[in-house]
Amino acid sequence: MKGPFITNLFLSLFLNLLIKPVSLLVIDAEVQNKVGPENYGLYFTLLNLSALFNILIDLGINNYTIRRLAQDPNQATKYIGRVIILRILLFTIYCIVTLFFALIIGYKGKELLLIGILIINQLLIMFISFARSYFSGLHYFKTDSIISVLDRFLLIFLCGALLFTNITSTPFQIEWYVYIQSVCYFTTVVVSYFMLSKIVLINEFTLDRKFSIQVIRESSPYALLIVLMLFYTRSDSVILERLHEYGRFEAGIYAQGFRILDALYMFGMVFVMLLFPMFSRILKQSKKDIIPLLQTSGNLLIGGSAVLVIALCFNDKTVLNWIYDANITESSKSFDWLMLGFFSLSINFIFGTLLSANGNFKALNYVSVVAVVFNIGLNILVAPKYGSEGTALIFFLTQTGVSITQFILTKKIIGIKFIPSLVVKHVLVICPLMIGGLYFPQSAVLFIIQILIGCLMLFTLRIVDLRELKNSFIPPKETINNN
Repeated sequence: MKGPFITNLFLSLFLNLLIKPVSLLVIDAEVQNKVGPENYGLYFTLLNLSALFNILIDLGINNYTIRRLAQDPNQATKYIGRVIILRILLFTIYCIVTLFFALIIGYKGKELLLIGILIINQLLIMFISFARSYFSGLHYFKTDSIISVLDRFLLIFLCGALLFTNITSTPFQIEWYVYIQSVCYFTTVVVSYFMLSKIVLINEFTLDRKFSIQVIRESSPYALLIVLMLFYTRSDSVILERLHEYGRFEAGIYAQGFRILDALYMFGMVFVMLLFPMFSRILKQSKKDIIPLLQTSGNLLIGGSAVLVIALCFNDKTVLNWIYDANITESSKSFDWLMLGFFSLSINFIFGTLLSANGNFKALNYVSVVAVVFNIGLNILVAPKYGSEGTALIFFLTQTGVSITQFILTKKIIGIKFIPSLVVKHVLVICPLMIGGLYFPQSAVLFIIQILIGCLMLFTLRIVDLRELKNSFIPPKETINNN
């Protein structure tokens, strides 16, 4: 199973490296440069608000689909049409809840118009995610990789034309950005369902009450987990924008660092989308067989993120200057905490995915409830006084607490062993990078050198095994369909 994982991982990373960094760090960042931190801060807050309740559209159905298809591919054509109708009904509930919450916390006029469009975008994203759950569950990883970047690819061309050419003499408006996103999402929906129709038969567009109740009952533990995770990762910007005296500006500053976190998060999700169906299939057979894949994926993601995070933190202002025109010093303070939080998030990607694939939602939900109370409670106290930096610090503390707890749970439930020698190897990688950062001024050269030395150390200490990676690109004869 490691062969298909590595091969498809590198394909996904290659496509994501080509497309998503450009969409986030060039297009999205230039939008903020054009419209200013206040206008972008409002958009960023409303975007996160629209995402807070989008689990009401899904209710864990994507997870349910991937897991079922990974374990029994014959289920592919059984209920796709009925699920689509169910999710349209759930979307109506989502709209009512989100708009009601927006009104309760004081949004009106232009703000409600923007969130209305963002709500429609969430519906389109849901359709894309559902199609991708089929591609992933049936192990059509290459197709899934293409669909995962299509909307961003279109965004680069359409939005780039407005940002970097003289097509219009009117200053760029944040509303344009939202409209363009809608066009890109809609186009991706059409393409993804055309490709899906070539794989499975989409029929029975009826609301099956008995089936809907069964799906919701089986997927609800995962749905609860997702909504809790959204609240302790996305509600902070809403609290910051609403409670701080200069909320929109502070939210804009926070967004400058969070944008890079978002780019890194997308790469982490590549691992999750590949690992979840693989973990599910292996765990159905034997827990002992999970260790090789767990070690390979963990070493790649956690080792790589450690190197990248250290290089980013020690060159924060340099990196932010590459992307933004203003407010570099202010955003660097929150940026460092967000990057450290990403390292903890990387650990969550591995162990949280494994526990989810094993069906340990009750334990994960208990952890998430504590994380929500901790995160929201501290943000209400800290955000009004300390702004974006305080909010970022709480993000780091929350993710670190969750990662430690998830590792302990995995050790106890799955039976993985703690390997001190591997920890020592990671420390040996980190130490020279930190010494270089402490003794040399930050610069593009230092950033590149730290990345190169870190990667060299990962290979030298065999945290990432070159021979294993090479062999993994030669899939065994019995490998599953990777179309």
